[in-house]
Amino acid sequence: MTDVEEKRAAAAVPEIVRRRKRIWPVVPIVIGALLVVLLTYTLPPFRNYQLATIGAYFTVTAGLTVLTGLNGQLSLGHGALMATGAYTFALTQNRWLHTPVSFVAAILVTTLAGVVIGLAAARLRGPYLAGLTLAVAVVVPSVTSTFDETFNSDMGLSVALDPPPGTIPMERWQAWLCWTGALVTVLSLATLVRGRFGRDLRAVRDDETAARLAGVDVARTKVLAFVVSAACAGLAGALFAVLAQSVSPGAFPLTLSLFLVMAIVIGGLGRLVGALLGAVLLVALPALAQSAGESSGSQHLEGNLALVVFGVVLVVVMLAAPGGLASIRFNLWRKR
Repeated sequence: MTDVEEKRAAAAVPEIVRRRKRIWPVVPIVIGALLVVLLTYTLPPFRNYQLATIGAYFTVTAGLTVLTGLNGQLSLGHGALMATGAYTFALTQNRWLHTPVSFVAAILVTTLAGVVIGLAAARLRGPYLAGLTLAVAVVVPSVTSTFDETFNSDMGLSVALDPPPGTIPMERWQAWLCWTGALVTVLSLATLVRGRFGRDLRAVRDDETAARLAGVDVARTKVLAFVVSAACAGLAGALFAVLAQSVSPGAFPLTLSLFLVMAIVIGGLGRLVGALLGAVLLVALPALAQSAGESSGSQHLEGNLALVVFGVVLVVVMLAAPGGLASIRFNLWRKR
């Protein structure tokens, strides 16, 4: 091989690596889409509804794990951001009955809310940031009571939806919609975090001073992280509006924000696989808790058992696998 050919081969290697980095996230997304379609044709309607709920949760946990796991910002107000997206979707859908426009409106309004919160959060750290987002989670539901003519107070709003195309069952159509949103979200996030934006997020999380000395705009990175995560929460809220076909303050309580944080910690902070595991737990554990509460015959126990179960699972997982459930797979792979 001549010197010219060797130089061309050496120059081609980085290009091949770059192409692989661009193509790699698409492969699991395609496999996941095919698996979801296959499951929707084999599962009964109720299981399809649960599958759709997992997809909606996956949309918000993916964005939250980027914010908290990769950037180190703790948010206790993502349930309120989901409520913002859900109410925006309901109001837009009831007015124009155009589902794509309603989804876009939900994402845009929640993104704007993320900008406002992110600008304030960029100046805060630790418990002060948690307190700010907690205040958002408390204030947003009260808005529905203040403007009850628009939001119908605690009764909430019903959502007018177009019927599924053709003869597709509603639960299957909901699963397709939710997982389309989830997979598009994950593909977008995977592409973002594999580039410079992801490196900036990790640098700010590890050491803000060192990141600033390295030329990273810390405030801008924090705001962008919150905006991206808020957009994911807005889309998830709109998907939940489609699932429930109604929106009310009771659907987005403070405990929802706590569940979301616990889910990404149990699943594995900073990993999209962990966000998926957390989304599965958000559906599976409350269902198990409800079954246990019904068998005990105590309504009080049934209402609080889900939080207890999440707490117990969190303690057990942190003792057995401090990196979350997703870290178990990586640890087993390294041992090989």
